[in-house]
Amino acid sequence: MGMRHAKHKFMPSVLVFPGGRVDRADHGVKVAAELKPETLALLRHRAPPSLARALGVAAVRELLEETGLLLGEMKGTRLLADLSALDYLCRAVTPTTRSMRFNARFLIAPASAVRGEIAGSGELEGLDWYPLSKALDAKLANITERILVEFQAWHAATPAERAALPKIVYRGNDNRMSDE
Repeated sequence: MGMRHAKHKFMPSVLVFPGGRVDRADHGVKVAAELKPETLALLRHRAPPSLARALGVAAVRELLEETGLLLGEMKGTRLLADLSALDYLCRAVTPTTRSMRFNARFLIAPASAVRGEIAGSGELEGLDWYPLSKALDAKLANITERILVEFQAWHAATPAERAALPKIVYRGNDNRMSDE
């Protein structure tokens, strides 16, 4: 996680996850490994198939760009993402009344799946592996805190329990709802 710069218009000076929008180039690129079927199915639930895969590619690309951490391999200057390490956690959609909006999917991967040293692009400051308790004590946006709590529950569950967890979306002002 890292701190957004104080000069950012959207969520300045708060601790956030690396991530960002899907770029046109994220569609159809070669990858080292595809998404697990269950992760792909969850991403396809509210997105067309081509976008579902691109969401995974964008997550891995943004992780590399913002933190210097690699989930996959480099072939020359080209990233070959390892999408198989990604799991779907939940989704969040900002209120329609906000000028800056997002429809974010939160994807997670085990720390053991990434390689490299933390060395960001400057977009995020104070990049580090934050223990959950330290992250929850930091200055967070409400939605980031809610996502950390979702992660805490997901992490405590067994693989069988995770498969049975409901699809969750946060809508509006952080209202937790079923995304079924």
